[in-house]
Amino acid sequence: MEQAFKRTQILTNHLLQSFPSSQTLSSNACLSYSPPELSENYAFDIKDMRKLIDRHNLEERDWLFGLMKQSKLFNPKVRGGKVFVSPDYNQSMEQQREMTLKRIEYLLEKGAFKGWLTEKGEDIEMRKFAGFEVCSIYDHSLITKLGVHFFLWGGAIQFFGTKHHHDKWLRDTENYSIKGCFAMTELGHGSNVRGLETVTAYDSNTGEFVINTPCESAQKYWIGGAANHATHTVVFSQLHINGTNQGVHAFIVQIRDADGNICPNIRIVDCGHKIGLNGVDNGRIWFDNVRVPRENLLNSVADVSPDGKYLSSIENPDQRFAAFMAPLTVGRVNIAISSVYQSKVALATSIRYALTRRAFSLKQNEPEVLLLDYPSHQRRLFPLVAKTYAMSFAANYLKMLYVKRTPQSNKIIHIVSSSFKATFTWNNMQILQECREACGGQGLKTENRVGQLKGEYDVQSTFEGDNLILMQQVSKALFAEYMAAQKRNKVFKGLGLEHMNKPCPVIPLQLTSTTLRCSQFQMDALCLRERDLLNRFVADVSKCKAKGESNEQAFMMCYELAQDLGKAFSDRAIFQTFVDAETTLPAGSLKDVLGTLRSLYALICIEDVSFLQYGYLSVDNGANVRREITKLCTELRPHALALVSSFGIPDAFLGPIAFNWIEANAWSSV
Repeated sequence: MEQAFKRTQILTNHLLQSFPSSQTLSSNACLSYSPPELSENYAFDIKDMRKLIDRHNLEERDWLFGLMKQSKLFNPKVRGGKVFVSPDYNQSMEQQREMTLKRIEYLLEKGAFKGWLTEKGEDIEMRKFAGFEVCSIYDHSLITKLGVHFFLWGGAIQFFGTKHHHDKWLRDTENYSIKGCFAMTELGHGSNVRGLETVTAYDSNTGEFVINTPCESAQKYWIGGAANHATHTVVFSQLHINGTNQGVHAFIVQIRDADGNICPNIRIVDCGHKIGLNGVDNGRIWFDNVRVPRENLLNSVADVSPDGKYLSSIENPDQRFAAFMAPLTVGRVNIAISSVYQSKVALATSIRYALTRRAFSLKQNEPEVLLLDYPSHQRRLFPLVAKTYAMSFAANYLKMLYVKRTPQSNKIIHIVSSSFKATFTWNNMQILQECREACGGQGLKTENRVGQLKGEYDVQSTFEGDNLILMQQVSKALFAEYMAAQKRNKVFKGLGLEHMNKPCPVIPLQLTSTTLRCSQFQMDALCLRERDLLNRFVADVSKCKAKGESNEQAFMMCYELAQDLGKAFSDRAIFQTFVDAETTLPAGSLKDVLGTLRSLYALICIEDVSFLQYGYLSVDNGANVRREITKLCTELRPHALALVSSFGIPDAFLGPIAFNWIEANAWSSV
């Protein structure tokens, strides 16, 4: 009772207390939006930076952006006095699919895909990449449907087929009079292509192949375009000739007639609603004694004669399968490079928002603090900016590696594309999540894009190969390189492993700021980790094999080291592309800022737990690395707007919160 009386007395005194007029409460002035361009300065030319990170086809990119902005098909909406374009995710799944098709037809009519399949050379390859990257900024469904049609269906005909296939199919594919899809994945097999269960036999009496789905797990699954629009598909199937399984081969099969009716002996079912990509009509396909002409075998690697003899210049089935699969790396290349641009959209939106949104005052009656002036906010976003710049340079390297490909470079392209695809898509999901949180509740709004992109791009972690499996493939390839070098008693050559031929780097006992920012130290640290993990991996796999385990069992038992080694390879390879890009610049502000970004990227790699786990860094040096990261984030704060403006993404393709978020949410905008 006594405690209750005291509380009552305190409340009474508070309510009856009189305040001097000077201390009366008054309402605060309403918040107003001030464009960051008014207060932020550009210390370097953002056009020059964009040229460095986009590298190619800038005019074509801007032309394509313009095509999308000027058409109502791309759902323009006015928010805060500005026009924004993004898909209408409130539409039904069926409506989204039809809009995706209409957008492709519009861009086709405007000439956006001219020469994509009928022209050859590096120029058209790079123009395709540029167009794909721009379309990815608008919508993942759009690029997925384009990718399936042009890169997978069209690419299969280009690379698996021969001249008569090219003459018959490529122009109609480019003109979209034929709509193709790519039937590889099955209910029971995805990453393990060699395990596919669809079966094809040859009937020498009619000169036809007969394709069957022998069991439910063999149904083709997640086939983009199959549910509604595709007229043809490339079917991947085991080829049985005279009772012998010759392995996986590819066949052209018509699945719909000119009126859109499903062809006889083919069953197609919709895969249904997904957490993203609902503008793509994924389907499931069953084949019941479907007959196709002998000429529909894509026969660049192997053929079947009219009388039923199997013909191939590559006798070894493993080598034949490798040659057969090599062209499919373009899928991983496209996924890797498109993921970088989603990170750019998220970072440009969240950093512009953080340059105008305020929260809490440090002192009474002072203005609230900009989000990006909080060290914690800088620490959460600037390392991601550095990571995105690093991925941009690595993506440019990967594209050039692909367009300059030779039969001898196929193995390198496979390893690098597997590594970068896994790393980039993992990074992208991390960046999208962090940017979503950095935008607070506004990050949940679909129109602000960041949150929606998470659902749309989550699938990239398993598209064209599960990321964990891809990283294990990278480690197996490094193991093979190591064993080959030891067997031949020759130096390492290729894949950036030349550092293995040099003395092992030594990390100083005390890491100063100067040392931590030195590119040579940064490279040495990343090489040291890769070198040591490769040695450990080889030693552990060899121990398992010495105990009688098979190669595959030994690799499986060392999966943790395999993952760490794959990451070490990827981080070092990406960092090398960053250093190479920086080296091309003359002295000046652009190079200075890029050097700061490069140091930040290197140190967030070195901050990884593996450097402490395997003993490359002491606890004290680990703390020094973290302190230096904080300093670098502070130094990048004045360049925040310039860094994201250099991404070259037009305002219309960002979220409304990147600009006047007060006006965009005003009653007048309802």
